[in-house]
Amino acid sequence: MSIIVEKSQRLKADIIKYLYYKKVLSLTDLSKLTHKSLPLVTSVVNSLIADGYVMEQGLAPSTGGRRPLMFLINPDLKKYIIAIAMDQLTTRLTIYNLSHKMIMPVQLLEFDMTAETSNAGDLVAFINECIVKSGVEKEAILGVGIGMPGFVNADEGVNHTYLKVGDGLTIQQYLQNGIELPVYIDNDSSLIALAELNFGEAQNMTDVLIVNIGWGTGLGMILNGKLYRGSGGNAGEFSHIPLSESNNLCSCGKRGCIQLDTSLLVMTQKAEQAVAQGIESSLKKLFADKTKHASDHFLEAVSQQDPAAVSILAKAAFQMGKGLATLIHILNPECIVLSGRGAKAGRMLLPPIQQAINEFCIARIAEQTEIKVSTLTDGAELLAAASLMMEHLQMD
Repeated sequence: MSIIVEKSQRLKADIIKYLYYKKVLSLTDLSKLTHKSLPLVTSVVNSLIADGYVMEQGLAPSTGGRRPLMFLINPDLKKYIIAIAMDQLTTRLTIYNLSHKMIMPVQLLEFDMTAETSNAGDLVAFINECIVKSGVEKEAILGVGIGMPGFVNADEGVNHTYLKVGDGLTIQQYLQNGIELPVYIDNDSSLIALAELNFGEAQNMTDVLIVNIGWGTGLGMILNGKLYRGSGGNAGEFSHIPLSESNNLCSCGKRGCIQLDTSLLVMTQKAEQAVAQGIESSLKKLFADKTKHASDHFLEAVSQQDPAAVSILAKAAFQMGKGLATLIHILNPECIVLSGRGAKAGRMLLPPIQQAINEFCIARIAEQTEIKVSTLTDGAELLAAASLMMEHLQMD
């Protein structure tokens, strides 16, 4: 492949990516985002229109000057992305088109990543079954993006914590071989940060911390408008800051990690213990329903302002606020976004977190940081997985 052809394909992919994130853009917008000349961008957009990828939307609303022509991804384009969001216990899968529309309801697989008996072959079988069920031709699928917990090296396609497959293969290679599609993996909290940056509360911001409240307590960092990974790709391990007074052993093998107080798993366990000890709470009836995970029942009880559930959440959120006070002193972010599954608790999270920040953070610094709750909640993980595929999009 000649260098000229390769650069043209890269520019096509970048234009599709920016239209995917921004939905509607002018040629001037695309020229600025890609750092390419307007004539070159115009030529490539015309080529994408001819190929059916892009279409004209019409003129932008009047702002007093000449109205530019706007472009978007063709909503009828038959190209798709498989998005997979994994946590330690459950795997969710959906298929999006390039207009962010789900063309398949979310599919669930009970898959315990922490168990020694967990078999990545079950994951391969699940993905292949979902592809068949969807009715989408495999040739129309651009690839698979997967967000997963653990120490993930996205460049190498390795999860150093979970899903060891042997035979000299990385988990990325193993899945690609089994699915016969391009596969990309990344840490779930890093991806959620990208989802909030592109679609959620962190849009148009440059220095933002995104807390992933899930089975652990993850962190994604947007610094200078870009995802910050650190020198070895493991930046953001907020959950292992040693602020807990618990003597329990963390999954990392250490004691004192903040996730021993703040994770959704710990909150739910404390709620179950409270019910077992006879506390009067709506949680007792909710936990009797085994059709949903106990964490979903706990968050429902929080939303209904059940006193026991709110008390447990408040204690966990206060500890989270102590950790965030430390990060505010170090990074001075303009915003902190509370995201992930636990963000379903909504604004109930804010008072105890703000109380901790008021108590432990220098006021002059704290007042420069806004705390927001994600509107994407657990949907951020699936959007993030799809975004991962778009970041690695290859054009023919």
